[in-house]
Amino acid sequence: MAEDKEIQEGKFFAVISYLGVLCIVTLLLKKDNKFALFHAKQGLVLFVFEVASFILSIIPILGWLVRVFGTITFMLVSLWGVLQALMGNFSRIPLVSDIADKISL
Repeated sequence: MAEDKEIQEGKFFAVISYLGVLCIVTLLLKKDNKFALFHAKQGLVLFVFEVASFILSIIPILGWLVRVFGTITFMLVSLWGVLQALMGNFSRIPLVSDIADKISL
C-alpha cells in the first residue's frame, strides 16, 4: 500500500527522467522517492550515453552512423522507459540499469 502511494507520487518525475537533462530535476527534487530515483538514475545513464553519442557524431562518416543509430536507439529506449514509468513498473533497462545501480547519491 505504501509502495503504491510512493509510485503514484513519483510517477510524473519518473516519466520526465527519460527526457534528456530533465533527469537532473528528478534527482534533485525526488531523491527520497525510490520509484522516481530508480528511473532518474536510468535516465541519467541514458543522458550521458546521448551526450557521448553526440560527441562521437562529430567524427566524419562514422559520426553520421553514430548519430542515426544513437538517435533511434535512445528514442526507443526512452519511450520504453516512459511507458514503464507510466505503468508503475520498476523495469530494468539492460546495461543501463547495471550502471545506474552503481550511482549513489
